[in-house]
Amino acid sequence: MKPAAAQPYRWAMSSNLNWRRAMLALTSMFALGCTSISVQAQTTGPANPTSTMDCGADAACLRRAYAGPSSTWPRPTVDKGVHWQELGPRPVLPAQGPQLAALGEKLFHDLRLSKNQDISCASCHTPHLGFADGRRLAVGHEGKAGTRHTPGLWGVAFVKNLMWDGRAGQLETQALLPLLHPSEMAADLPTLLERLNRHTDYPERFAKVFKGQSSVTPSKLGTALASYQRTLEAPRSRFDDFIEGRRDALNDQELRGLHLFRTQARCMNCHSGPQMTQQEFHQIGMSQLRRRGEDVGRMAVTAKAEDEGAMRTPSLRGIARTAPYMHNGIMPSLRGVIELYNAGIPQPRSSATAIPPPSPLIQPLRLKIEDIQALEAFLAVL
Repeated sequence: MKPAAAQPYRWAMSSNLNWRRAMLALTSMFALGCTSISVQAQTTGPANPTSTMDCGADAACLRRAYAGPSSTWPRPTVDKGVHWQELGPRPVLPAQGPQLAALGEKLFHDLRLSKNQDISCASCHTPHLGFADGRRLAVGHEGKAGTRHTPGLWGVAFVKNLMWDGRAGQLETQALLPLLHPSEMAADLPTLLERLNRHTDYPERFAKVFKGQSSVTPSKLGTALASYQRTLEAPRSRFDDFIEGRRDALNDQELRGLHLFRTQARCMNCHSGPQMTQQEFHQIGMSQLRRRGEDVGRMAVTAKAEDEGAMRTPSLRGIARTAPYMHNGIMPSLRGVIELYNAGIPQPRSSATAIPPPSPLIQPLRLKIEDIQALEAFLAVL
């Protein structure tokens, strides 16, 4: 049976209708520029002469503020204790042996790695969709829907703890997990290895790469798949030109969005550095804790109460191509994500069960509609 076709994702966050109405009302209120809730954020990082500059929407002022090296840019708005890095040029991908990476690419697209030989790694990680799949939830073996959104693979070479909950510490290990998961590719490892060794040309291919060792083993399979995935990165963008010194690469609206990203929108609390992520885990109020569809996230790996509902912060490189968003694919557009954060990701109230609050990094913002548009324009350039 072939995987189900991609279905339109829907707003289905909760059956709590009152909470949904309240959240939508708050979203609309902030999208219209309501400033009734104040935000007091502390800043950290090196002092610089433009740290207190308030350009507003003055394009000429922003051009001056961002004309020099990043050390002279306005200081980002980050909370006390947050470990952040300034935005910078994308890191160089680790070198991979071309033959090994080519072998991994063939395996990545090979249907024979799945139980029914009808889906491959590329079925959920599609190149033109940022190596995600455009679906709200992943669809695997015999059309079964998973519980999480398929993460994109651009820049995966730099991810320290893979999967949304960080359960895999290295790509070689992670690469085998979807092959064997009953709701993903559902392969039986002994059967898979026998198939690859007896009924394909892989032994010959493996012998060329692994110095005469022709047998296909789990270790070699993971190594080849990981080598290919380490070559994946988002296409070069105008932001790359800007960050490397061509300051006219962003238009006025996009530059305004960059400034908001670093300051009032508070994005640098979680999305900083060359890959626009600190590789941390946060509970942002989207894990349905104590409700239907609950996902305890990182806590299932660490068994620590403080990790309940926490998910890995993804990179924002190429983010415009990987909709929908969040670990459960609940947000269909970047605009919706921005408006949700602008409202402070409001939570339902329940007298029966105490719902763990989101990270204190999540606060209502004071973005006006033109600010939201500018931030969206900047994210679309990445």
